[in-house]
Amino acid sequence: MSEANSQGGWRTNKWVRAAIPALLLHCSIGTVYCWSLFSQAIADHIGFSKGATEWAFSFAIFFLGMSAAFLGNVVEKDIHKSSLIATICFASGMALTGFFIYYGGEHQGSYVSLIGIYLSYGFIMGIGLGTGYLSPVKTLMLWFQDRKGLATGLAVAGFGAAKAIASPIMEWMQDNLGDGAIYKMFWILAGVYFVMMFVGHLLLAKPAGWHEPQGKGEKPSIISVLKTKPIGNYIGIWVMFYINITCGLALISQEKMIVKCIGLAASAGIISTVSAVFNAGGRLGFSAWADTMKDRNTVYKLIFILSIAFTGLVILTQGIKNGEGNTLLIILVLTLIFFVNAGYGGGFSNVPTLLSDHYGMGSISAIHGITLSAWAFAGLTGNQVATLIVNNSGEWIEHDGIKMNPVGYQNVLFFTIALYAVALVLCLVLVRPTDKALEAKAAKKAVK
Repeated sequence: MSEANSQGGWRTNKWVRAAIPALLLHCSIGTVYCWSLFSQAIADHIGFSKGATEWAFSFAIFFLGMSAAFLGNVVEKDIHKSSLIATICFASGMALTGFFIYYGGEHQGSYVSLIGIYLSYGFIMGIGLGTGYLSPVKTLMLWFQDRKGLATGLAVAGFGAAKAIASPIMEWMQDNLGDGAIYKMFWILAGVYFVMMFVGHLLLAKPAGWHEPQGKGEKPSIISVLKTKPIGNYIGIWVMFYINITCGLALISQEKMIVKCIGLAASAGIISTVSAVFNAGGRLGFSAWADTMKDRNTVYKLIFILSIAFTGLVILTQGIKNGEGNTLLIILVLTLIFFVNAGYGGGFSNVPTLLSDHYGMGSISAIHGITLSAWAFAGLTGNQVATLIVNNSGEWIEHDGIKMNPVGYQNVLFFTIALYAVALVLCLVLVRPTDKALEAKAAKKAVK
């Protein structure tokens, strides 16, 4: 007899009620990271600069974090309502983005189209992103109590892998849909993602045996839950999460040009796909590995130590500036890119389980939502600061018809290594060991 049948059929199967719907939701909303594939096409179609349209992506990430922070309690109380909100907002935001791209094509240079894209892709889709990201996470941890990291890593890996899966499809659609391909693509994908997310919404359910605390008498406030540990503990988690995202975005936003600097322009597309695989692999691998550790914070220590080491080596060797034609430096720069992608993804997947280890499962969706506000602010600072550094340092040169600034990209690493060092200090000083880690340490002492 199968596990599903022995436990009462598909309605009580953790894969059907948690893992599959989580993947359907996250593989849809994760396509927000495909923005770079069509941002130039949107800019050309509506008659604005690429820089002007780039703010749509920044707004999407900002409202992802802020909607997660402010709607965390809605997710906590009713995952069916929150997953439906996510489905409607994401799909309608994508469809409206297509409409305003179409309008911009008919009225070149119209601010109505630009502002409409900001509102559609940035605000409306952003709400769908935040609620869609949160909705399956607690449910997964409840169904997979013994392997919480593996479960959340699987879902969040779907968010990271979405770019690798959708990129070739989006490129094919842009090449084969004829006139107006860019807005037609948005309309088609809006329908596809609505179906995927709606099925995920219908399937998603918490275990029947889980009693969700309700009301003031039964459910403590978020502040009182956070105060069960020194408040510096939560501040440390929030800031190191923010730093990891900021550093990841700073490097990832310059990744394409860095690859060209080291003489691999012809392989840029392949390297981008491999980076996305490392991003997804880091989300699954680091979180599953953390299940075997006494303290999940150890994962962050490893991420920050290795990030500092690889970044420092590229700085010392000036790998980005001197990499072209030097196999060892090319390998070193690619190692940095791939590891930062993996650590960036691993930071996301470990946050909800680290928070649950510290503060319990009762209010985890709301606490995780507040923590995702770090993502919102990092979305406004990571790539923007990197662009500022590149535009105001170094020297622009033309190489094989491509304008690039090797020293500027190299200088971004000074910014990231300093932040990684701060994050490591916070990891070691502010974030306290979990109760599980303290109990294991006490037991070890007792044996001795």
